Amino acid sequence: MFLLHPAVAPWLVRTEHGWRVALLADRNDVTAVYLRSQPDNEEALLKMHIAEPSGALYRWEAILAQDGGNVVTRYAFKVLLGDTQVWLAADGQHPHLPPEEVHFRVNPRDVPPAWVREQIFYQIFPDRFARGRVPVDRSSETIYGSRPYPVVQKNWGDPIDPEHASNSFYGGDLDGIRRQLDYLHGELGVTALYLNPVFTAGSNHKYDTEDYYNVDPHFGGNAALADLSAALHERGMKLVLDAVVNHTGTNHPWFNRWGRHNTVGAYQSPESPWRSFYAFDENDQPLGWKGHASLPVLDFASLAVRAAVYEAPDAILCYWLRPPYSIDGWRLDVIHMLGEGPGADNNAHYVREFRRAIRAESPDAYVLGEHFSEATRWLQGEQEDGAMNYYGFAHPVRAWMAQLDISYQPIRLSTREFEQWLTRARASIPYANQLAQLNLLGSHDTARFFSLLGTDTRRMKVAVSLLFAYPGVPCIYYGDEIGLEGWQDPDCRRCFDWNRDHWNRTLFEYFRAMATMRRARVEWRHGAYQTLAVGDDWFAFARYTDQQASIVAVNRGSDAVVHVPLQTLPLRVEHWREVSGQPFNATLDQLSFELAGAGVCIFLSS
Repeated sequence: MFLLHPAVAPWLVRTEHGWRVALLADRNDVTAVYLRSQPDNEEALLKMHIAEPSGALYRWEAILAQDGGNVVTRYAFKVLLGDTQVWLAADGQHPHLPPEEVHFRVNPRDVPPAWVREQIFYQIFPDRFARGRVPVDRSSETIYGSRPYPVVQKNWGDPIDPEHASNSFYGGDLDGIRRQLDYLHGELGVTALYLNPVFTAGSNHKYDTEDYYNVDPHFGGNAALADLSAALHERGMKLVLDAVVNHTGTNHPWFNRWGRHNTVGAYQSPESPWRSFYAFDENDQPLGWKGHASLPVLDFASLAVRAAVYEAPDAILCYWLRPPYSIDGWRLDVIHMLGEGPGADNNAHYVREFRRAIRAESPDAYVLGEHFSEATRWLQGEQEDGAMNYYGFAHPVRAWMAQLDISYQPIRLSTREFEQWLTRARASIPYANQLAQLNLLGSHDTARFFSLLGTDTRRMKVAVSLLFAYPGVPCIYYGDEIGLEGWQDPDCRRCFDWNRDHWNRTLFEYFRAMATMRRARVEWRHGAYQTLAVGDDWFAFARYTDQQASIVAVNRGSDAVVHVPLQTLPLRVEHWREVSGQPFNATLDQLSFELAGAGVCIFLSS
């Protein structure tokens, strides 16, 4: 028996009494169908009634009441079939009651902003994207981290020097980004920018903040950010900035390790008015993020820290949401590590408070978390809208295609295991949050995916197809679209190459085509997801609404003849077209075609 519950309208619709929920099946010779929920933490089984079919599938409906004891309402389906029963949860079918961790879930109160799922994001490391001004001579400057470091000035495009990973500068700035908006928006099709930190700091990466209220002067200062924001919003684009509030730099006036400021910092004296701002160990030594002395950790047990970050009228997280900057959201750096004392105590409370403060200031702001591992507990709605989707997208795609795990150690993942990983990750969060996940192939913290694939353009196109078509919001790491290479940090932070003769034009045109298709296909932005077929090295999935559908088939291996069943789709499609012109045979029940090795086929309903 086949069972399906697409967690989007019209199969999941909010009403004044809760949600109208539909279960779909390929047969109707059942004894009974029940909607299982837990109002007040006690099981309730509500008998569902037969309704109009969806495509070739039979349909049952019921009204799901909101859980009175929990913010998130969880539910599953129970089907009695003779002397057996079949259950459906978000991870698939079960022969018995599935664990609640995989039940479908909805959050009526805390939902991501509607604009997020419409976007195509582009991540920029500001020092390495584009110069808008001639860089000033900084050869006499020193930056202050765990010790003083001389500034190393580089010519644009010079090789990365690992010995000077944090103190080498290439002169990229915010004016350079603004001047390239015709390229980003008009040519590539990007609609939103996520910038690595821009506030005053010693290093090139700016995760060692020295001043939360001033954009680094080498990036152009506050005026350059205001100008960039205005230029983006004139085009209807969005801007998300990096909030680094788990730690500061050693040169921040609160800490003042190097005595560069007219303050008695926390490092200098136990009597400092900022002493409570930082976490110290049992030997009264400041704690550094992951042991890095250059990044002293803030202690949110301090009332003053809480005021500075999110509670005061001009708190950091609120200030930049206001004009003239009017940013559209925050990416919260290492947000899972933040808390009271030497650890992440009371972390969930503070992430909720961040969200509350951000949304009070800007009700439509995007709250995005950075989590290198599973982020399920932060993604139930009341904390984050979405995460940088390493666990649910980047890591499984890397394992399946590049055969490397998060630690760059070998892994062999079958296509079925890959598909199950994706399914488990989707199943653990409300689907509205899945659609707001920031999907990525790589970032400033990872080797570039193109390099991991041995600069194989055909295989990179497979990965890019997944990036744009899979549920969530695609984020292009700057330069990926032109074939920029780079291994692990800092090599993944090379300068963008503006000499178009050096570009991988095939790859660039494919990124452009995928961006165009995503903007055109509503099901890629809002639709349900369904795996249709899995082979040894390929799989095919559908994205759909009740009006239109797409089928995407990707292949990491050799040539294959593929047959994709269509009878389980909840809508009937009379005519399909393959976007590249690949020949195929189609009936109402099946698509058949040849899928080239390291290839992609995309079918669209007419």
